[in-house]
Amino acid sequence: MGKRSRNRRAARAAAPAHGVRREAVSTVMGEGQVSAYEAGDPVSQELGNWYPGLFSADAEWLGERNQVTARIRDLVRNNGWASGSLRRELDAVIGASLRLSYKPDYRALGLDPEWADEFADRIEGRWRIFANDPDKWADATRHDSVPGLFGLGYRHAAMDGEAAAVLLWIENRGQWHTTIQIVDPDRLSNPNDMFDTDELRGGVQLDEYGAAVGYHIRKRHPNDRGMSITADSFQWEYVPRETPWGRPMFIHFFEKERAGQTRGISRMAPVVEALFMDHKLGRVELQASVLNAILAAFIESPYDPELVATGLAPETGDIGAYQSARTAFHKDRRISVGGVQLSALFPGEKLGMTNVARPSAAFADFQGAVLRKVASGLGVSYEQLSQDWSKVNYSSARAALLEVWRGFTARREEFTQNFCTPIFAAWLEEELALGDYEIPAGVPSFWEAKAAWTRCRWIGPARGWVDPGKEIDAAGKRMAYGLATQEDEAAEQGKDWQEINAQLGKERRARLKEGLPDPALPNGQTPIVVDDETERRKKEDA
Repeated sequence: MGKRSRNRRAARAAAPAHGVRREAVSTVMGEGQVSAYEAGDPVSQELGNWYPGLFSADAEWLGERNQVTARIRDLVRNNGWASGSLRRELDAVIGASLRLSYKPDYRALGLDPEWADEFADRIEGRWRIFANDPDKWADATRHDSVPGLFGLGYRHAAMDGEAAAVLLWIENRGQWHTTIQIVDPDRLSNPNDMFDTDELRGGVQLDEYGAAVGYHIRKRHPNDRGMSITADSFQWEYVPRETPWGRPMFIHFFEKERAGQTRGISRMAPVVEALFMDHKLGRVELQASVLNAILAAFIESPYDPELVATGLAPETGDIGAYQSARTAFHKDRRISVGGVQLSALFPGEKLGMTNVARPSAAFADFQGAVLRKVASGLGVSYEQLSQDWSKVNYSSARAALLEVWRGFTARREEFTQNFCTPIFAAWLEEELALGDYEIPAGVPSFWEAKAAWTRCRWIGPARGWVDPGKEIDAAGKRMAYGLATQEDEAAEQGKDWQEINAQLGKERRARLKEGLPDPALPNGQTPIVVDDETERRKKEDA
């Protein structure tokens, strides 16, 4: 037996049990091959010392959650790349406001589509009153409107990996009693900071199937300013997930990456190290540049080492006298011409200049490579993260926009359906109980068909256009060929098609009243015209 074979067998026997299968070598492997997969080779020069453990999702994350989250927040506070990335994602996914597009499933409810359309219009109007109330009664803190609360929730989700909200019922507080309170995820923890168990993980109470049934909320943040030693800091309140009849009481949103995961993980976690090292390098380069700029010029003394030694001897004072004269010269000189001070040197002095070699010539390329890695981890393009569009043409910009927008659309859909829609459902339950709605007989009640009654979509900010002319023409062709509707195209630009049609009709009536022609389009194309009621009746009579 050769020495290499003996070494491989010894290494294989010493390797951890989870890293190597202790079975006979498969016949599919080649001569001298230890593992069927190179990724599992225990003596690989590249991977031989890499033995990560296998743990559950909660075992990997819950013990490190606070430290990782604190580092991410510090980066967001102090690092421009992290802060800018979070802001741009928030602007792209949530924007200034998420608009409700209510679409009750009239087929499942057995409703007439015309009745469902009128009902949906009325519900949307009532929701706008609730969501955009200038007195902000919907917010427990009375600071934000509902769109602002959605934005705050998503900011927590993007930065902390999870968003939490308590749905309160507060009477004598505006027209509706449904009230929303966004909760800092740091307050979600086990009572008295006890260890996790099978039924209690990171403040989440679980049933036998692993479903969350309730949440333990610390009454104050554990490190609240000036409040950390009060009694409330050591008190927890248990909030059930929902009422006995199904009304949500606590909403906990996070993207579940593995089975058995109880708390959310920030998408910024994999790029924390790269962002932090880039932040340190950028600061060092900036400090070096400032220091070199400050010390760019110096005055060189005329003395050589022998004269310095002579001047330092006790019996002589040549250097001391000379230095005193130099000091007096530079202090008292006031030579100027036309108000401009002239530079002058003392006899024997010479002016020297430093060669400023910082920042490093390779710094920009290195930082670009780091930012590409960070952008990939965050799911955005390098151009969006760095705001460097100098090397982008139409094709590459459109490809990057489509790729990134697909991710933003998926994030918006997941967040709105799992955070925004439950809030809307709680409000709709109250609205149907308080409102005067004549629902046809035989239609299932709200709780009998909750999914059908709460079906909706949320319109976010506009995707934007790289080349408006080309993309508007493409949108028109998609509608003409039946590949898209006006609702789809309007939603892509953050607009409501019904509001567009209502406004077009208003403008059309104003033009007719003033005797103005309709807008003309190039190439003889016909503009979209919304007829007023009079013209519709004329057509019916004809």
